[in-house]
Amino acid sequence: MEVDRKEILRYLGYGREQEEGPVTPLIDSCVEELSASAEPKHLSREYELRLLPGSRIDGSCFQTESRSLSRNLKDCSQVIVFAATLGMGVDLLIQKYSKLQMSRAVVLQATAAAMIEEYCNGACGQMRQIYEGEGLYLRPRFSPGYGDFPLRCQPDLLDGLEAGKRLGIKLTDSYLMMPSKSVTAVIGVSRKPHRCQVKGCEACEKTDCVYRRDSI
Repeated sequence: MEVDRKEILRYLGYGREQEEGPVTPLIDSCVEELSASAEPKHLSREYELRLLPGSRIDGSCFQTESRSLSRNLKDCSQVIVFAATLGMGVDLLIQKYSKLQMSRAVVLQATAAAMIEEYCNGACGQMRQIYEGEGLYLRPRFSPGYGDFPLRCQPDLLDGLEAGKRLGIKLTDSYLMMPSKSVTAVIGVSRKPHRCQVKGCEACEKTDCVYRRDSI
């Protein structure tokens, strides 16, 4: 599985300018080991969408109030609920090295974070091509936790996909997902062209995050 090395370095805190260095062989080794352990899967389902006054949103399987998500979904009449995971094997691998070799566990964490992001980008890119063939356009995916889109919507998104049964994704009491390298998101569907490729960091209002991607 191909993974952007620059993204791995960003998650490790190196920034985007470092190309090569002592950590490169370790990253390559972690990519290889994670690729053997990961079982990437995703699900998506389309729902009717209603944007209501006061930044309230009715996505059929979920309801919330969010200014940032309302902006993202402007001019949309449907919403795609999306979930993806790398599987439990990745968590078990990271847990193993957390006890044996912490430096490798840290690089595995960063590599897995970049890997799930790359997988989601590929899956959403394929959906975008299908929808554009039907004269429809997808907004950038938007996950709970970005901006003011609350994490408490996680259970509704997962239930809307039956992701517990079909992907094995469970939630902790604080709405964190297990396996940990999992993603949920909503994606607006509109008849108005909107080719912005904004990803999570650019959509998030937490501008002081140390892992923030450079603005586009």
